Amino acid sequence: MSPALLRICKAPAVRALLIQCACLPLSYALVWLLLRAAVDIDYAGAALLQGGLAAVVSGWRRLARWWLAIQLLFPLALLGGAGLQLPPGLFLTLFLVFLLIFWSTFRTQVPYYPSGRRAWDAVALLLPAGPVRCIDIGSGLGGLVLDLAARRPDGVFSGIELAPLPWLVSRLRAVPVANARFLRGDYESLDFADFDVVFAYLSPAVMTALYEKASAEMRPGSLLLSYEFCIAKKTPDLTIQPEGGGALLYGWHF
Repeated sequence: MSPALLRICKAPAVRALLIQCACLPLSYALVWLLLRAAVDIDYAGAALLQGGLAAVVSGWRRLARWWLAIQLLFPLALLGGAGLQLPPGLFLTLFLVFLLIFWSTFRTQVPYYPSGRRAWDAVALLLPAGPVRCIDIGSGLGGLVLDLAARRPDGVFSGIELAPLPWLVSRLRAVPVANARFLRGDYESLDFADFDVVFAYLSPAVMTALYEKASAEMRPGSLLLSYEFCIAKKTPDLTIQPEGGGALLYGWHF
């Protein structure tokens, strides 16, 4: 098995789907036994049984706790969706839209998280004086990058986004902005040594790997910022509460 395929198979979403499939024969057998024993069980009960088995196996395989709830409710959601009798084309359209927005969230474990103006204000206060090179990894629709570019015309502000639709929107928004640019790709392909400030609003699942990459690549004097999610293995050098409340902004100096 190739390394790329192995990474995909290890993704939590793929593991969850495989667990659902593996539990189907057992749940089918249990439903058959219950019916033979004159126990009345309807489709909703069968779906709940399937979801319960998948949740138990997911816990045994040490998937994150939120996956247990997803596994439990997933068969019921499918049953409910089938009962709506919506046109098949609608499901295909929704699938394509979500695919363009979330793309490889199943692999990266980083959903779309908009940071918001409070976070932008806090980051702006931490930028070093003089020309600065800053990148937002997982830049979404580009709000932070465009905001900082407007505040600091002496800097170069970049964003990198893997999902096609948010990247396209941010790229179009940046057309009239000379000091903002957006790349489409995975931040793991970047060299953090090219930047003075790296900003991340990702997810707890990737914070350890992010810090290891930053430690290996970021230059002395540079700054790693993470909104809301801290790095468990490294105490932050600064912790800021954005004005007006909200999640904390963490920073690590190198």
